Amino acid sequence: MHIDIDKDVCIGAGQCALTAPDVFTQDDDGYSALLPGHEDGAGSPLVREAARACPVSAITVSETVS
Repeated sequence: MHIDIDKDVCIGAGQCALTAPDVFTQDDDGYSALLPGHEDGAGSPLVREAARACPVSAITVSETVS
């Protein structure tokens, strides 16, 4: 799974961090960021829900093909 956060679109609402706090956080400026070691979202069933919760659709989740 690949998670991408469009920093130009993010408004810092924090819904991702509230929905999947084991994967997302907010940086010093209040914008969405991935926690270190969680860049692929593995192990969290809430990653897709966090992307859906984003009010400006700044988060995209895609399957990685190996």
